[in-house]
Parts: sequence; C-alpha cells; structure tokens
Amino acid sequence: MSGFTTNTISNLTRSLVYTSNLKEVLEDELFGQRYIRWMTDFPDGDTWNQPSIGQAEVLDYSEDQAVKFTAMDTGNFTFTINEYVQSGTYITNKFKQDSYVADQAVAMFVPSHHHAIMKDLETKIFATGPDNQTASNTNTINGAYHRFVGSGASETMSLQDFMYARYALHQANVPLTNMVAIVDPSVEVALSLQTNVVNLMNPQPQWQTVVTDGLSSAGLQFRFNIYGWDIYTSMNLKQNATSETIDSKTAAAGVNNLFFSATPDLVPFIGAIRQPVKVDTQYNMNFQRDEYVTTMRYGLALHRPENLVVVLTDTDQVYA
Repeated sequence: MSGFTTNTISNLTRSLVYTSNLKEVLEDELFGQRYIRWMTDFPDGDTWNQPSIGQAEVLDYSEDQAVKFTAMDTGNFTFTINEYVQSGTYITNKFKQDSYVADQAVAMFVPSHHHAIMKDLETKIFATGPDNQTASNTNTINGAYHRFVGSGASETMSLQDFMYARYALHQANVPLTNMVAIVDPSVEVALSLQTNVVNLMNPQPQWQTVVTDGLSSAGLQFRFNIYGWDIYTSMNLKQNATSETIDSKTAAAGVNNLFFSATPDLVPFIGAIRQPVKVDTQYNMNFQRDEYVTTMRYGLALHRPENLVVVLTDTDQVYA
C-alpha cells in the first residue's frame, strides 16, 4: 500500500514559498529643511552676492579738535548653486514579464528616489556648518568658542555644554529665542544615564519624562528643554572621518552636534533651489527597459556662522 507523503511525492510540494508583499526598509524621519532659509530672490544664474557692513567705531573726542572719521568694515557673501543630484532605476521587459512583484517594485521607484534625495539634502544641510568651520580650532567669536569637544566623560556631552553653547550665542549677539540643539542618538543615551539629569527632576517636574518616557519623542524631539535648548535627535549629522583635537581634548569618533537659534530670519543655513525634485521616465528601446530618473539642483551655505555652535562628541561610548 502506498500513500501521499513528502518522501514519496516531493514534486507536489514547495520547499520555498514567496509572499506577494515586498518588505520595505524602514526610513528615518527627515526634518532638517525647517532650519534653512530658502532664498526667493535668486531667479537665474548660479552665483549670488550679498554685500555686508560691519559696526561703527566709537572714539574719544576732545573739545575744539577735529573729528576723526573711520571706515566701517565691509564684506561680500558669495553663494553658489553647487549641488546637482540624481537617483535612477530601470526595469527590463523580461523582469516585468517574469516577476510577480514587478508592479509593486515599479510603484516604489519614485518614492524611494525622492526619500533618498531628501535624505542626501538633509545630510548636506547638517554638514554645511561643520564644513565651513575650521577643524581643530575653537572658531572663537567675541571670546566664546563656537566649536569644542564635549566636556563629559570620554568626550560625551554633559549638561554644561548646553550652557557653553548658550554663552557663545549670547556673546555673538544672537537672540536667545527658538534655540535648537540637534544631537546624535548617542548623546541622548549619555544624557539619559547622567545622575545629575535625574536630580533635576525635583525643581523641574517636566524633567520626569526622562525616566518615564525617555528623552525622545517619535525619534525626533526630546521631551524636555535644557537651559532653553529644545533638543532633537538625528542620524544624519556629520561624522568625522578622523580624530580631531580642540583645546587639548580629542574626539576620536566625533559626530558634529549642532546648536543654533531657529528664529526664521537668523537661521545659520541658507539655500536656493534652482530645480525642485523632478521625475523623468522613458522607454529605452535599445536596452528594452523602462528608465526612471529623479533629479534636483540646489545650493547650500553657512550664512550666519555666529549663530552656530558645534559640539563634537564620541559615538563609541554608548556601551562603554
């Protein structure tokens, strides 16, 4: 007697089963564009110039003496459209004919291109500040450091770094309003585990969420405010490729955490979009395939260096 078993009739069973649903990669949430001032008075060309003028000088005056005239410092800020990016994908006729997920794959092309370009844009926005500072230098303005290594243990961030950043903006005459700190997730860990943060729960009840909910909300905004700074986390901050020493402190795996006032007219970053995100598709007869290309052209610059403080912290101390 014989019957149906997997050993005797293997050709009627499938060893591999594929679902008709495609698994999408989890994408990080992007929010950097809210902190850049996009120019609207740059209709053509690729270079834009803005003259600047400094402060007047005050001198002592003696009666019945000639007045002394002094020139005011002037300068010129030059901005260029310097980024032209693209993301492209194609799908062949044969793949469309043979694959049961071809339609799903095609539907993902344009959204994936758009997110990739926006992520690249955010990464470049957050790198614009550090790239326009002098590495291994305090970048001092009016006696205050605008670039330094975190003062916590093993080059992590401590609470006093927030006060140092506040002091730097104050010395640069930046209004202490809408202050934003964008930090690496490793900074969130360092702050969450600091005993003195927990101690602040008593005089500041709103800090209790440090223990109950953690510091971040939906992966972006901290639940509390430190010395006037609203704190956000981002995985798109610039990571240094080499170690950097500032004022005798070295960040070996340094990430550039950003502190600035987000008051609309004073944000440190400026940009212009010459061509918004544009999608082009065509059928390539020679290669028998559909091609999808998304492009964008824009420029970025650090417009107000006085309104930016960069604090370098090591990212390899989370499990130390």
